[in-house]
Formats: sequence, structure tokens, C-alpha cells
Amino acid sequence: MGSNGDFDANLNCLGTGDPVLDKAINQWITWDKNPLTRAQIEGLVQDGCVEDLRRRLCSRMSFGTAGLRAAMGAGFSRINDLTVIQSTQGMYKYLAKCFSDLGSRGVVVGYDTRGQATSGCTSERLARLTAAVLLSKDIPVYLFSTYVPTPFVPYAVKKLEAAAGVMITASHNRKEDNGYKVYWQNGAQISSPHDKEILRCIEESTEPWPDSWNESLVESSPLRRDPLGDVSCWYMEELRTVCFHRELNANSPLRFVHSSFHGVGHGYVQQAFKAFGFPPPIPVPEQQDPDPDFSTVSCPNPEEGESVLELSLRLAEREGARVVLATDPDADRLAVAEQCSMCGWKVFTGNELAALLGWWMLFNWKESHPDPADTKRMYMLATTVSSKILSAFARIEGFHFEETLPGFKWIGNKIHELTKTGNEVIFSFEESIGFLCGTMLPDKDGVSAAVVVAEMAAYLNNQNLTLNQQLEHIYEIYGYHISKTSYVICNDPPTVKRIFSRLRNFEGENVYPKSCSGYCITHIRDVTTGYDSSQPDKKCVLPVSRSSQMITFTFQNGIVATLRTSGTEPKIKYYTEFCAPPGKSDISTLEEELKKVSNALVEEFLEPEKNNLIRRSL
Repeated sequence: MGSNGDFDANLNCLGTGDPVLDKAINQWITWDKNPLTRAQIEGLVQDGCVEDLRRRLCSRMSFGTAGLRAAMGAGFSRINDLTVIQSTQGMYKYLAKCFSDLGSRGVVVGYDTRGQATSGCTSERLARLTAAVLLSKDIPVYLFSTYVPTPFVPYAVKKLEAAAGVMITASHNRKEDNGYKVYWQNGAQISSPHDKEILRCIEESTEPWPDSWNESLVESSPLRRDPLGDVSCWYMEELRTVCFHRELNANSPLRFVHSSFHGVGHGYVQQAFKAFGFPPPIPVPEQQDPDPDFSTVSCPNPEEGESVLELSLRLAEREGARVVLATDPDADRLAVAEQCSMCGWKVFTGNELAALLGWWMLFNWKESHPDPADTKRMYMLATTVSSKILSAFARIEGFHFEETLPGFKWIGNKIHELTKTGNEVIFSFEESIGFLCGTMLPDKDGVSAAVVVAEMAAYLNNQNLTLNQQLEHIYEIYGYHISKTSYVICNDPPTVKRIFSRLRNFEGENVYPKSCSGYCITHIRDVTTGYDSSQPDKKCVLPVSRSSQMITFTFQNGIVATLRTSGTEPKIKYYTEFCAPPGKSDISTLEEELKKVSNALVEEFLEPEKNNLIRRSL
């Protein structure tokens, strides 16, 4: 934008009177070697955009869901070359404190296919810069030579016994976003205290080291290794541990359609089907290849249901395929739809699909473990905002079920803890279509879940059953579990704080609501403060999580409802479920009562109009 003297003159003319902002601008211009993002900041200075500069430069991303996630672009509050270098420098400093053998164990680095032309940020470039920082400190780096599903990174961390892993991805977020996801040595996403300590080390190491920008190290360093071949081979071979009826798969008349949602999943799901003996699924051609603009969908999240599955469903109708499988852009989540003769397409919720997968894993476990004593060391896991259907399985079948806080990092760490003591976790899930069959890796995995669902569907078809019919059978045996999950958007953090503060002082100081639209509330658990009215000491069994808001209400009629803030998006999510006992089968009554409570929860507790909340568009 002209000479440095011109830039300094523009900076001096801003007249903000804010030395913090001026220092941040100077740091950015001095440290950033990406001409596109440096030009963004220089342009904002030239145009006098003080508030935009302050938003971009005067705050830093904090670790949310096991790492960083934000919009791509210039600024310390965004994902870009400089902030990824800073993050990796901080991570290196923390890992060096924790691992005396870091120089031999190394770090795994993977990436998806996101990118933004205006900032020059692509997931691949950010992964290479991550590797460069570590290589400059003589740390071995297992950098994948092409894009991979997110589950490949935690899988590789475990198989290679690496100290940590980094995946550059924003999963199913909007196209403008990217992220930096960190895994610990056990393959689970990082949790406290590692997240806070890494962030502290980042803040101590903000100036790039001399070789941190040296991307050529990725080609020249002997410490850079490509794990793609080995990891793909190991993964596909180990996948067979959750293949139970291979003899049926090759000859099944069922056909499957798969969408990779413009992401990384296509080739890997094709390989997984081959490992199970299936012919390949039919790909959705418009969504088969990576596209960082996600050009055929309004949002790249298959959890949104039929509206974003349109191309998949129409292709399935043309091809005579009864089951549609959709992995999200980084292939760690899975959506499933089935064509039903009576109701058209049935898109399963995460909770419904978990009921099916939980039943399937239990059914096959029992086939291979006839000794009842084995059940005493078998577990299933779910996050606390997910369906309680696995708890109903456990009560009747005699195995163990445990809840964790929301987020698969908690499940991953719980799996590690349980397996260390000789137990076996055969199924885990979170309601946001995140599933793990077995314990190949301690994170959700859309690739393995896709082919396990295909085998389950093929087996049921051999029994003249559909997935939906089997779901009904499950509910008849274990009780209907009908759930509703949605959200409102709130872009103003003080409003979110005010909403939850009101709930904690609803009927006086520290007095929570006693009812909602006339429905009596019997128990309240507030994970943010550590309060649980159902416990003798009034303290939560789950860990306290003060960094986010989450309150659960248990109603007298059997409904459980949770309000919580998202760790990655400006959303207040709500989860409601009617947990009916076996034998109670008046579905329309259960659904009507759940709808009333869900609507009242939003209107009375969140007050959307008063708080200017944006309702989810249907």
C-alpha cells in the first residue's frame, strides 16, 4: 500500500488514542509474512476502520472444543498463517515440558480441504506451517501428504505413539471458518489443563521464531514423514474388528448412496466398504470432490437433515438405493436416511441412529460373549445431552453405562481410563451425529460408522426388516425415547450470560424454576456452577465446566431438558427427551407432551423476542 513511511503516517492519523490497538497493528505488520493478510490489516488502517481492527487484533482465540475455531482472515482473533504459527509455537513449548522424549515421539499433523482465496489460507498450507514450526525445533512430524478424515489423526497418534496430533479443520462449520484441533498422546482431544496451559504458552511465544515461516523444511527435513500409506492400511485392516457378517455383505441386494459433502470422505468410505466386502456405495457426483465453497449446500452440515440431503435423496430414488449415508466435510460425523414405503424418506436423528448402532453392537457382542460374566466389564458411553436410550439398554441387559460432559473429548478420555483398567467400551456417541463403534480410536468416526450402518442394514434386510422397523422394535423392548434438539442464535455474549443468570435466580436469589408451563420440575443440575439438586450433597457428579453454560431440568413426567451454549458457534442449544418406560406406547401423546415442554422451555426460559434471539430456520 505504498512505502512504510506512508503506512506509519496512516497509523498516526488514526487518532484512536488506544496504545494497545496501535501496538497490535504494528506487531501484525511486523510479524505477518503472508502478503494477503498483511494487506487486509493495512487496508483497514488506511480506511480508518478502528472497530474492525480492534475486533481482529485486540483479542485472541481461546481453546474451545479441543482447539481453535474461527473465521479465516487477518487478525489475532482469526485463523491464518500467523496465528497457526503462534499456536504451534505455544504447543511445542508445552509439549517440551510434558515429554522428555518429544524428539523421538513426534507429532502427527493432518488437514482437510478448506481454503479461502482472499487470505491465502488453506488447510494444507496451515498444516505445512504447523509442521515447519515443529521441524525447526528438530521434532519429527508425521505430516499426511494429502487430505484425510479427522479420525485418521487420533488413530495415527495412538498407532505411532506420538506425543500429540493436530488436525486443521473446522468440521461442518460454514465455509468462512477453519480450525486447529489438538489431540493428546492417548488419541483423545485435549481437555483441561492441557488446553489452558497451551494457551498460556501461546501468549508467551507470540513473536514468530526465525524458522517458523520456513515452509521449505517440509520438503528438506529428514524428520518429516508421511504416514498416509501405513495409517490407511492399518485403519482399513483394523476396521474389520467391527465387521460381523462379511459373508452377507457381498451378496446383499441393498444399494447405498454416499455423499461426502464436498469434503474428504469419498475415497475413504469407498475403501471401508471394500474392507467389509461390499460393492462401493454410489457417490453423489456433485458432492464427491472437495470444494471449499460447499457450492451445492446452504451449510455443510448433514445434521440439518432433508434440506441439505436433497441431492443424495434424489440420486437414491433414481438408483433404487434405499439407504443414504452422508459424512460431513471432515468425515467424523454421519447422517443416515432410509426410504420408507409409508412415509417417504426417514432421516434419522443422532439419537435414533445411536439406538440402532447401540443395539447392533450389543447384539453382536452377546453373540461372541455368551458368558454373562463378560458383561460386567462392558461399557457404553454417551454425552449427557444425548439420548438416555443406552442407559435403558444397560438397566435391562446388565452392562455399564456412563455419561460424560458434552464433547467427544470427554468420551475419548473416558475410553482411555476404562480400557486401562481392563474394561471394554463397545459403543459411544453424542447426539450431534457423532458415533464410535468399538475402540479403534478415541474420537467420533464417520467412516467406520458409515460402513457399520451399511452392514446392519444389510443384515436386517436379510431378516425382512428395515432400519426404521428395527428402531420400533428397540423402543418396544426398552421404552420409547423421543427427543427434540434445536437451537437459537445469540450473537451477544452478555445476553447469553443474562439469560442463564435469570434461570439461576428465577424465583429469588439462587432459586431455580420449579415448573415450566405447568409441568413440575423435580431435579435441576447446573454443570456451570456444580449444583445438582438430585444429589445428597447437592454437588454434580460430572466435572464442573465454568467456561460454558449448561443447565438440565428433569420433569416429573419423565422428560429431561437441557439448555447449553455451543463451544464453537454463537448458539444456545436445547435438548429435550421423553424417556418412557417399556410398555408405554401411546406415541402421539408422548410427542404432544414433549412438544409442549420444548416450546415452553424456549418461550419461558430463553424469551427469544425479548432477547433478540434468532430462531433456527427450518
